[in-house]
Amino acid sequence: MTDSDQFKHDLRLYLRDARDTFLWKLDGLSEYDIRRPLTPTGTNLLGLVKHVAGAEAFYLGTAFGRPVDAPALWITGDAEPNADLWATADESREEITGQYRRVWAHSDATVEAFGLDAVGVLPGEGGPELSLHRVLVHLVAETQRHAGHADLVRELIDGATGLRPGSEDTAPGDEAWWRRHRERVEGAAREAGGRTAG
Repeated sequence: MTDSDQFKHDLRLYLRDARDTFLWKLDGLSEYDIRRPLTPTGTNLLGLVKHVAGAEAFYLGTAFGRPVDAPALWITGDAEPNADLWATADESREEITGQYRRVWAHSDATVEAFGLDAVGVLPGEGGPELSLHRVLVHLVAETQRHAGHADLVRELIDGATGLRPGSEDTAPGDEAWWRRHRERVEGAAREAGGRTAG
């Protein structure tokens, strides 16, 4: 395996891990809970999935001359503001997650078809040229960033945490342990805040 092949393999692995996290974060939740806005800006689980599907289609589809059906990104001017960050009542979970899976397959085919030095062009007059390597790094960062948002939103919904089901990437503890831990963190914050306020 060449260094380039290894880099491509590693980038795809991190992207795949983040994709899997998104779908797990929806497991076992009601239609309301996957759509429920839990931040002042409306962040919600299904909207995050919709957004990353659109971003991946834009960067690994459109930019490399391989368009694929996906949610339009509002930031590109192809949709109303924030349209890709929430699901309407008529957009089903199955529709959005199915579309995300189709975008994955399409994106994986793009990555397979091109070398890391291949250049894609973002749409628009004077759109920047980006290598596949740079696009993959961007998408790993973007998808992992939003997977972190999904972690927090899911925890706010029902307390579920972690990278994947059954993972041991959070400290062990029952509800009482976590309550005491949170109180300890809150106490430290208040103490530090009291020192800097005066």
